[in-house]
Amino acid sequence: MSQPVKQTDFPDLKLVNRGKVRDIYDLGDSLLMVTTDRISAFDVIMNEPIPDKGKVLTRISEFWFGQIADIIPNHIISTKVADYPAVCQPYAEVLDGRSMWVKKAQPLAAECIVRGYVSGSGWKDYKATGAICGIKLPEGLKESDRLEEPIFTPSTKAELGEHDENITFERMAELCGRDLAEQARAATIAIYRRAREIADQKGIIIADTKFEFGVFEGKLIIIDECLTPDSSRFWPKDQYAPGGPQPSFDKQFLRDYLETLDWNKTAPAPALPELIVRKTGEKYKEALQRLTGITL
Repeated sequence: MSQPVKQTDFPDLKLVNRGKVRDIYDLGDSLLMVTTDRISAFDVIMNEPIPDKGKVLTRISEFWFGQIADIIPNHIISTKVADYPAVCQPYAEVLDGRSMWVKKAQPLAAECIVRGYVSGSGWKDYKATGAICGIKLPEGLKESDRLEEPIFTPSTKAELGEHDENITFERMAELCGRDLAEQARAATIAIYRRAREIADQKGIIIADTKFEFGVFEGKLIIIDECLTPDSSRFWPKDQYAPGGPQPSFDKQFLRDYLETLDWNKTAPAPALPELIVRKTGEKYKEALQRLTGITL
């Protein structure tokens, strides 16, 4: 296990965004995306990093981008540090395994969420309204039930420390333009269907996931991360039992721990016990190993 990377500071590079997990540097006509070991829950960044988490997310994203390349192009130029511009080379040791040199796309103004199972905020919404994000669903569904057809439920992109808000497809069309919104919706559903089949063969259920898209040279591409334990709910297929929450290979384990605390889900974050940090890391690494065969 390498030393955790909670934050990067590269004096020769221009930092343009420090998100919940990624530090992004502007290289002129391209970007350097560095995936740190930070972890957030309820839109709050925890104080303790999860060692190697950034490497896990990078490897998993790279795997999925390859699996869906015929559905939609992605933003990767290279993940090999030796290929990066010369200005990046002094930081090669930190960048190795946790970074991507990517195209500079114009991100869409909405996040694209697809749900194949009734879980999380979707379950709360369904219990209250019989619908998820305004999409009416059959009566009598149990928590974690599989939906006959996956549903598309976009959201706004909140500033750091704020919460994303679910929006209708019509609102997304207003924000992004109808043509791009329809392309993004079609791509989201197609990627999810493909990924669900692949993961199923590896003993993982993908309950839901979130994608980001951008426009590069006039065309829609997928950007940021792809089908990671940060952006998805991964459940072990052999333990699947509808009627309640499921065990998971993602940060739901951390969320479940935080729900036991007297914490109002706003910063500052509570301190995480070493056991929770370690077990969260183990779940991420197991997802990587199951999906790709790679062991860190």
